[in-house]
Amino acid sequence: MSRSSLRSRLRWLILGVIALVLLPLGVYSLRRTTNEVNELSDGRLAQSARTLQTLVNEIGLPALQRHNAEAGVVVPITAKSTQELVLHGHTYESEVGFQVFDREGRPLLVTGNLTALPPPDATHAGFKNLRFGNYRWRLFTLPPTSDGVVVRAAERYDSRRDISTALWIEHGLPPLIALPVLALLVGWAVRRGLRPLDALAEKLAVRQPGSRDTLDVAEAPRELEPVLDALNSQFTLLEEALERERRFSADVAHELRTPLASTMINLENAQASRDTREADVALSGARESLAALARRVEQLLSLARLEASSRSDGHADVDLLAVARSVIEELSPLIGNSDVELDVTLADGALMVRGNEAALAALLRNLLENALRHVPEAGHVQLVIRRESDHAAIDVIDDGEGIPPERRAAVFTRFHREAGSRGEGYGLGLSIVQRAAQLHDASIELLDSPYGRGLRVFVRIPLSDTHG
Repeated sequence: MSRSSLRSRLRWLILGVIALVLLPLGVYSLRRTTNEVNELSDGRLAQSARTLQTLVNEIGLPALQRHNAEAGVVVPITAKSTQELVLHGHTYESEVGFQVFDREGRPLLVTGNLTALPPPDATHAGFKNLRFGNYRWRLFTLPPTSDGVVVRAAERYDSRRDISTALWIEHGLPPLIALPVLALLVGWAVRRGLRPLDALAEKLAVRQPGSRDTLDVAEAPRELEPVLDALNSQFTLLEEALERERRFSADVAHELRTPLASTMINLENAQASRDTREADVALSGARESLAALARRVEQLLSLARLEASSRSDGHADVDLLAVARSVIEELSPLIGNSDVELDVTLADGALMVRGNEAALAALLRNLLENALRHVPEAGHVQLVIRRESDHAAIDVIDDGEGIPPERRAAVFTRFHREAGSRGEGYGLGLSIVQRAAQLHDASIELLDSPYGRGLRVFVRIPLSDTHG
């Protein structure tokens, strides 16, 4: 099934709503108009009967007979001396008529179209419907007067129907004719109203990948502004992510080139050497280069995992002290071979934070490794984890060369190296620490070491809501 366009859906929805409103109103208007016409006609019929009754009572039948005789109307006289007057009206008068009967039910006065209609039942007064001849009639009979005179007025129903039909043709035909015009106007209005969407689609179609231009639509309606803001925000995030990936790929290619080249040179030297001792030295160098490469790849993967964790829901309650003990145990061979004194002070009990265990371990591991690389032989590194109100505080302090205050912001840049480090660093440690801190809404500061020289890295992580 093909999906309809938004323009088509809006057009049909608007027309449907209009029809949904107008149709019940039309039905209601029809019923109300019909009732009004019937009530008006009934009132007119009753008024005609009462007017005729008043004339008969006031003028008197003899006077009425003399008036008709002077007008040239033939008045036949029966054997019973019953006076009967037959009035033959014009053609347009054939839809209405009246009858006047005496006490015995003999016709005294009757219109020509009702001469064959029998007299009414004296006990039945009021309105009545009757099929007479080829038509359906509405009759109204007045109660007998004191002289026993009964007056009855009648009207054909097709007269009322003609009035209703005329009203409906007059008031209903224009809307019916206007519906196609309305559909065209609604379609035009919808197209004009959706013109900003067409402009947005055109701008998106011609937008070049990597463009940082703000997406803007002239005279955009207020309803489209949140869409434009969201698109511009997403474009900014996307471009930043792509830029990070491009920069990261270039940096990775640059950083992996050196250990790979060193490995290849050592392997080629070992292959070309005829001296076993020289070959062993070359192979040892190749092994060290591969170990350096493995370490560098591990840190790059660690950084990539931290980037990916920002898009996941892997946060849970984590005991920061248990993570610290695990990291210290993992680094114990490195600490033992570094000729550096490590002092560890941990808070009592558990210190629960809301976060990702792997990211917290990477944060602590890289802080300790960074400190161990930047202290001289027989140097000191101190790790303190304590509770501060609603935060967990981490202090990593060393007595190395330290970092001047003006260069401390730059050390968080990937692949940045400071002079004076012991061993080969890759410039990724503090970048990993910073990213892990961001994932936990933690703050990180680089301060002066209390030893008088070196660096103090201070991290504050919010405690978990469930922390006691």
